[in-house]
Amino acid sequence: MSTNSLETIEIETTPNPTASVIWLHGLGADGNDFVPIVRELDLSGCPGIRFVFPHAPTMPVTINNGYVMRAWYDVLGTDLVKREDETGLRKSQAMVEQLIAHEKARGIPAHKIVLAGFSQGCAMTLQTGLRHPERLAGLLCLSGYLPLHAVVPDERHSANHDTPIFLVHGRGDPVIPIDRAEKSRDILQSLGYNVEWHAYNMPHSVCAEEIDDVSAWLKRILA
Repeated sequence: MSTNSLETIEIETTPNPTASVIWLHGLGADGNDFVPIVRELDLSGCPGIRFVFPHAPTMPVTINNGYVMRAWYDVLGTDLVKREDETGLRKSQAMVEQLIAHEKARGIPAHKIVLAGFSQGCAMTLQTGLRHPERLAGLLCLSGYLPLHAVVPDERHSANHDTPIFLVHGRGDPVIPIDRAEKSRDILQSLGYNVEWHAYNMPHSVCAEEIDDVSAWLKRILA
């Protein structure tokens, strides 16, 4: 289906769900990427959940020689932090906010909405979730990092200061080195956020142990 300017895939675990998980994919993927994850999660004891998997817009990506692909923002270099596509990040943030608004319009309150994402989607989860003016259920952050970290102290909204953050990374990640994620964790903790951190023996991917931890975390914040 289509909401605002983003096409989405939706899966509902029961009719008339009372919680939503908006799951943002990584660079070059699309909403289909994490659809299979729903079957692997143990959601026993959870309310009915609507999983929303949006497709990012297409754009030329600098680090990939200007090749046009699905991306939430441009990647200007391997460092990821020294030069950031602030315009792209904020444009996609507005799109994610529209997805949240759409779920609220369908009867899901903000405190029952989880923002989730992998890689670039993780960055967008933090970019949007920390600034959202209502408390969200949680921020599920896989194999990514905190973007525009220097302005987070000034731009964050107090509504989500106590929102649980699940931050995980692969020790062998060749795309986003784990030290980038560890620095993001440290910044978030220094700002007082409740961060649950896990590192796994995996590359830039998802592993079975991680799925188990995600399941337990979702049950804890939604049950």
